[in-house]
Amino acid sequence: MSGAERTGLDVSAAGRWVRGVGWRHGVGLLAVAFSLFPIVFVVSAAINPLGTLSSSELVPTGGTGEHFVELFRRQPFARWYLNSVVIAAVASAVAVFLSVLAAYAFSRVRFTGRRVGLVSLLVIQMFPQFLALVAIFLIFTKITDYWPEVGFNTAAGLIILYLGGALGVNTWLMKGFLDTVPRELDESATMDGASHAQVFFRIMLPLVAPILAVTGLLVFIGSINEFLLANIFLTNTSSKTLSVGLFGLLTAERDSNFGMFCAGSLLTAIPTVVVFQVLQRYIVSGLTAGAVKG
Repeated sequence: MSGAERTGLDVSAAGRWVRGVGWRHGVGLLAVAFSLFPIVFVVSAAINPLGTLSSSELVPTGGTGEHFVELFRRQPFARWYLNSVVIAAVASAVAVFLSVLAAYAFSRVRFTGRRVGLVSLLVIQMFPQFLALVAIFLIFTKITDYWPEVGFNTAAGLIILYLGGALGVNTWLMKGFLDTVPRELDESATMDGASHAQVFFRIMLPLVAPILAVTGLLVFIGSINEFLLANIFLTNTSSKTLSVGLFGLLTAERDSNFGMFCAGSLLTAIPTVVVFQVLQRYIVSGLTAGAVKG
């Protein structure tokens, strides 16, 4: 076989590889580059010595940790951080508990209005929470007058506000998971003398731990990143969360505080990454099994 023939075969094989598999690698590389670009830009801006929006580059000319230091020195960033972690942790824990209670009732108990209740939860979730913002604001105005401990500028008040949307999609997801658990387990435990509470806490909860982890992670991410409601209900500097406090850095001095804003954004991701690492062994099984109905 001549060299020209071998070259032709190599080109043909390469063309078949590109058409069959190679283009997928190209699409994957583009997706990775698209995903990494904002992360690289934020890291670059956070360590950029100038720290302004106009001076930010994808590859910084130098590196410094001064913006991280200034974030704690000039701003109550530690307080914002603590507020966000506490609110997100408590809200996610209570929301998961309420959702699994409702899901257990819908999955195991047959009662009048069961189907209507499930459909109602789904329909209500179609309307964003901010549509009721004016009504919620007026309600909390009265609550603040009578019970300031759970009113504006309080972590308890914001947690209660978040729990208003605790049911809905989470309940549906958990119900789908609970439906895969055989009812024979409930019946055998009842035959052994276990009460409904014992069946729920000692048998069902350990079995549905994956979906609890998935739901808890989703609620935690949504709570720690929530901005609209928190920006309206938290006006005192010491009571703000990370999203509200960092937004204030840009509104005050948009250009000069951009480095601190990016540094704070990187630190904000730490709690979510930690929670994900702790719950990651449940994530895959929880997401897949929750969509299967037995």
